[in-house]
Amino acid sequence: MRIVIAGGHGQIALRLERLLAERGDEVAGIIRRPEQAGDLLAAGAEPVVCDLETATVGDIARHLEGADAAVFAAGAGPGSGIERKETVDRGAASLFADAAEAAGVRRFVVVSSMGADREPPEGTDEVFAAYLRAKGAADADVRARTGLDWTILRPGRLTDEPGTGRVRLAESTGRDEVSRDDVAAVLVALLDEPRTAGRTLELIGGDTPVEEAARAVAG
Repeated sequence: MRIVIAGGHGQIALRLERLLAERGDEVAGIIRRPEQAGDLLAAGAEPVVCDLETATVGDIARHLEGADAAVFAAGAGPGSGIERKETVDRGAASLFADAAEAAGVRRFVVVSSMGADREPPEGTDEVFAAYLRAKGAADADVRARTGLDWTILRPGRLTDEPGTGRVRLAESTGRDEVSRDDVAAVLVALLDEPRTAGRTLELIGGDTPVEEAARAVAG
């Protein structure tokens, strides 16, 4: 398969690129800064420099031509303000979906966030609340599309602990943490299981092997 990943220098994306490349897939990662290219090359991915905040649908669609799947794993990141939650976590996600449809790439997987489906509780930090609202709006936009076979993944609190290869994956899991290693492994399993299209899934650490978990939630 050829997979194009938006947010290609993110911590989950780099792990995903490495897993896909190691098994022989062709992987491209979209990055904003040219100096990030070396990390993608080290992971076995082709770096593609394209700023999703300023690019057009046509610009991005050209990078998606011939792809079998697209993964949106971009985010404004720590330290960014409310405005960039809108331009990246919401705006870039919708733009990437537009580009996938324009390029004829139906399989579309989104890395979202647990809690994006409801209004943030009172007292939530205003920037984090903006992040959750932006993710929720982007997810809603993707779910409304008929030209994509989409799957939305909403992990719990992310950690850098080594992956266990065992998770809990369901429409509702309850709140807990999950390692970035295991998130990347689940993304691979979702890409391999087209019957998960049309599903919004939460993910935390658990007891079920990753591939088995993906098969169990397949529609």
